[in-house]
Amino acid sequence: METHEKFSDGLEECEILLDLAMEESDEDTLNEVAQQIQYLGHDIDKFSLSLMLNGDDDGCNAIVSINAGAGGTDSQDWAEMLFRMYTRWIEKRGYKFNVIDFQPGDEAGIKSVTFTASGEYAYGYIKTENGVHRLVRISPFNAGGKRHTSFASVFVYPELDKEIIVEIEDKDLRIDVYRASGAGGQHVNKTSSAVRITHLPTGIVAQCQQESSQHRNKDIAMKVLKARLHQKEKQKQDEKIQKMHDDKDDIAWGSQIRSYVLHPYQMVKDHRTDFEIGNVNSVLDGGIDPFIDAMLLSGQSQPSG
Repeated sequence: METHEKFSDGLEECEILLDLAMEESDEDTLNEVAQQIQYLGHDIDKFSLSLMLNGDDDGCNAIVSINAGAGGTDSQDWAEMLFRMYTRWIEKRGYKFNVIDFQPGDEAGIKSVTFTASGEYAYGYIKTENGVHRLVRISPFNAGGKRHTSFASVFVYPELDKEIIVEIEDKDLRIDVYRASGAGGQHVNKTSSAVRITHLPTGIVAQCQQESSQHRNKDIAMKVLKARLHQKEKQKQDEKIQKMHDDKDDIAWGSQIRSYVLHPYQMVKDHRTDFEIGNVNSVLDGGIDPFIDAMLLSGQSQPSG
């Protein structure tokens, strides 16, 4: 609401200034209004994009893997070109960059590389690059100077917080106290010292009856419950990463998300949004924001499931 009010106030101020400038034929004020409207439009575009970054993991840092596909040395060279493109984009964004794994190519380029991009909404933005990227050019590794098509895959997943903090609210718990059964003498049978705790949102149950103290049994049961909730959360994280791996396409013809054509003409085209740019060099120099914006605004960037 605050953002909406800020935009409304800015628009209203522009309208007042415009009326004054028109009445007095004030060229300077007209230019000032035009500039303010340009700034306002830019801020509204940025806000529109931020509304698209509403996935559970969009605020996370990103882990990116690039793998050379079909095409031999040409594809390994293409994988290195993509690696440079993303490192330049990370620099321009002001994100932090760290290489985790690097496998050089046999003759040139790289077979694979994995790196992190750390910064505000890093995963939310770069997740749109997930998929197979296709390059068409005259091969520098072919003596005949023939046109060659190369493929490389880009796989992006969120850097999930390894430290899982289990928060348990009292309203989510049902605590039952009952008499312990089994060996333990008369004391165990006569007092309601056993404790059973049920976590209502998940249905996970933890109980303890080994101690003679109800308070001690409750503490132990809570520890068991936290451990089981922690394990359940870790399992969810592992399953999420596994699903992302399973959803990867083959690195080959027909599965590309974007084509980079250097010959016979120059163009970069995203096949999901049909957005294209003629200046290939600017894209390969890290200028991928227009493609990211187009994907976010199209609403196709959210992972399925």
